[in-house]
Amino acid sequence: MADWYRTHVDEPLEQPESNGIKVAVVGSGPSSLTCASDLAHLGYEVTIFEAFHTPGGVLVYGIPEFRLPKAIVQDEVKKLEQLGVTIMTNMVVGKVLSIDEIMEMGNQAVFIGSGAGLPMFMGIPGEGLAGVYSANEYLTRTNLMKAYLEDYDTPIIDSKAVAVVGGGNVAMDAARCATRLGAEKTYIIYRRGEEELPARREEVEHAKAEGIDFQLLCNPVRILSDEHGRVNGIECIRMELGEPDDSGRRRPVPVEGSNFVLDVDTVIMSLGTSPNPLIRSTTPGLEANRKGCLVVNEDTLETTRSHVYAGGDAVTGAATVILAMGAGKKAAAAIDAALRPKNGDENP
Repeated sequence: MADWYRTHVDEPLEQPESNGIKVAVVGSGPSSLTCASDLAHLGYEVTIFEAFHTPGGVLVYGIPEFRLPKAIVQDEVKKLEQLGVTIMTNMVVGKVLSIDEIMEMGNQAVFIGSGAGLPMFMGIPGEGLAGVYSANEYLTRTNLMKAYLEDYDTPIIDSKAVAVVGGGNVAMDAARCATRLGAEKTYIIYRRGEEELPARREEVEHAKAEGIDFQLLCNPVRILSDEHGRVNGIECIRMELGEPDDSGRRRPVPVEGSNFVLDVDTVIMSLGTSPNPLIRSTTPGLEANRKGCLVVNEDTLETTRSHVYAGGDAVTGAATVILAMGAGKKAAAAIDAALRPKNGDENP
């Protein structure tokens, strides 16, 4: 029904009367879009600062077209603009502008929804070879930068065999994208068994249906190189499950002498992400925990800087779109509660 309405009914949204209060939103992923929408409906003058050239955040760079058609995201962005939201792209906050400078522009609050785009690596030999990608980079080149189209100049390796290291939903997305880009063989390498795969069951089943080869209870130890510094294999070791670790899952233990090599020309590391440190390192008084996630008041999502709020993956680490959207709604309500009394309106 929602898809039918989007394609058959084109009713422009009526822009609410402005209350004259400016609020800035950093990033344009699910938490930011939700926060901006709620605030715009309440009459706030909202400006979104997006680092990429296209708004949508992880919805456009991380989630493949076959899972989320980008026309849906574009439609949501269009609705925001109809509500009066200003979207500024190519604005890397922490580099082009700081949070302090955004506040100096007259914004009475800032919401940080910058996501968790800093990829993790294993630290094994060969990770610097040509043909090794983080899942973030691979998916961004494929989805946002449209490397699959011949009329786009976005470079991406014409892979014959791909190894995706990791077992989460992003790993499944990367593997399925690699297959669609023409890889004849695509492997998922995961150090635990199928029961421990963190990806949703349906994502695993879809990957299997598309011919993805699951190399379970395996762990990479090094990536092999040809004479030109390009990937030409990945050496792995078999694992077995031992006693439970701190997470409650049985700890994978290497099986001595079980090393083997998979012949691949591309390796995609999908080991999780953390928030980029750029904003917190350029914003005095903005505290983060040991994982780099911004510290917030659980009730209001206000950070350790007054009138600076945050939500989504920037606070939780990599999580779900639904959780990020919920954080955006919660932050918008808290911002409204804080700013309306301050500006003489006691009855929002």
